[in-house]
Amino acid sequence: MDQHTAGETGRRIAARREELGISREELGERAGIGAGYIAYIEESSATITTGDLHRLAAALETTVEELLGGGDLDRPPGQGAPAAKPELTEIDREECLRLIAPGGIGRIAWYGLSGPVVLPVNYKLYKGAIVFRTQEGGLMDQDLSTGIEGVEIKVGFEVDRIDEIRREGWSVLVQGPAHRVTTPEEIAEVAAAGVETWAGGVRDRYLRITPYQVSGRRIRGL
Repeated sequence: MDQHTAGETGRRIAARREELGISREELGERAGIGAGYIAYIEESSATITTGDLHRLAAALETTVEELLGGGDLDRPPGQGAPAAKPELTEIDREECLRLIAPGGIGRIAWYGLSGPVVLPVNYKLYKGAIVFRTQEGGLMDQDLSTGIEGVEIKVGFEVDRIDEIRREGWSVLVQGPAHRVTTPEEIAEVAAAGVETWAGGVRDRYLRITPYQVSGRRIRGL
């Protein structure tokens, strides 16, 4: 008999049940499963059989894939109801930098030749600066080139993390000049950051953002 460890799946079951506005008892009646077992699944890392998972998915008017966390790829985040009594707080600079330090995917924003532009990039926080790569001669490379030595364009760089189940998350905004790395010495230095791009292709232009202004917000339910 196939089994799955609940954990995150249990949280998704609880979130979907609350979204539908039904109790554990009502869900149990729909799925033919005891309310106590549903509580156990929602609150622990219990194992759940494939059969029970299918029954719960049907009772929750969703799919097994959704409950397992595999159905969200093409759906924008944040479509669920807000948390009860949400609280929005500011994050100080030190905590902001700590949150984005692991690297990952962020969004760079600037005012280009054709108007405002926002693009996702893979980045690393390296020696206090945000480092990422783009296509040499491409849109971003051209837009962020002033052609004047020592003059750089100020950009915005945003990173966020969203917990759909708990209806909470954080967002960090970095503002600063985007430096096009061009000299062999600079290239050798930033290449040590080990930034890889999901977009693939030849992306030999390194850019480095110095965080002049850093701000952040965190939202969570009370």
